[in-house]
Amino acid sequence: MRKIIHIDMDAFFASVELRERPELKQLPVVVSSHHPRAVICAASYPAREFGLRSAMSMAQARKLCPQVVVIEPNFEKYRAVSAQIHAIFQRYTSLIEPLSLDEAYLDVTENLQHIPSATEVAMRIQAEILQSTGLTASAGVAPNKFLAKVASDWNKPNGICIIKPSQVLHFIHDLALKKIPGVGKVTQEKLKAMQLNTLGDLQQIDEAVLIHHFGKYGRQLYLYAQGIDERPVQSSRERQQISKETTFDDDLTLSQCQPYWPKLIDQVWSSLEKKQLSARGVSAKLKLKNFQVLQHSKSFKTSLNQREDLAQVLQQLLHEMHISEDDQFRLIGVGVYQLSAQNQETQLSLL
Repeated sequence: MRKIIHIDMDAFFASVELRERPELKQLPVVVSSHHPRAVICAASYPAREFGLRSAMSMAQARKLCPQVVVIEPNFEKYRAVSAQIHAIFQRYTSLIEPLSLDEAYLDVTENLQHIPSATEVAMRIQAEILQSTGLTASAGVAPNKFLAKVASDWNKPNGICIIKPSQVLHFIHDLALKKIPGVGKVTQEKLKAMQLNTLGDLQQIDEAVLIHHFGKYGRQLYLYAQGIDERPVQSSRERQQISKETTFDDDLTLSQCQPYWPKLIDQVWSSLEKKQLSARGVSAKLKLKNFQVLQHSKSFKTSLNQREDLAQVLQQLLHEMHISEDDQFRLIGVGVYQLSAQNQETQLSLL
């Protein structure tokens, strides 16, 4: 039986900023660019009381809370604090799977401090984070990643939730299906049409029925309904993608967007070179003025060899998307994925 901890920092970006500006702690604070089309990176807990949340547009945020205090993001600062936090993790285990700057899974089944209780490990980590950084973290302790992540959100902020193996089925019985990894809006709607709303409902369904409706993922749904998640903590997760986006002051047609692609391509290619990575996949992203997102991607058996390859694939993607001349966009982005160290790949010129 594994012992998994999920650590999730509380309102991380906002908390880092408020540490330096304590006079703002009781005010609704968000971390966001001042760009007219900006979205919120993080919201303090007082801001959340007004309904403000990450990924919300600042235009909407100002409607809900005209007195909102906006702080420009400083990602170098957040990365530095994140490194401090990960140094603490490493005192307890080498099995660490970062999900972002502010959350990670830790497998402490056999931890470096030889502490038999995973709960005690989690509490020590919380205490060390507070002492070292002045920030609070919430923790979930459970037999697997799925349950640990759900638990870390249970007693936020600065809380801990422990799910013992004997408590698993009782704990998940009334849990909403959207909490299951991989269940997005489409799957939610399909499950709802089958009158399935909670994991308890899902427990009543035969595995064969779920496989019939959801293919291979039906097997995974069946296991999650029993509280089973066999995914290991992956300490050597490769970076999944590098992407750059730009948001416009005014909505633009695709032809009007053309001058903005080269800079994004340069930024992505520069990041690849700086990190000495190669990419085998390219993605394009465009957000319509009604916030609908259009995306298209393509991967290859060998890596892109030069910047011009990336530019050429991007134009191919845009052509294949059959975008109307009348469509207007508020944001465009380009990304690369299937990354690996440059010396591990045979590179290909597409030109």
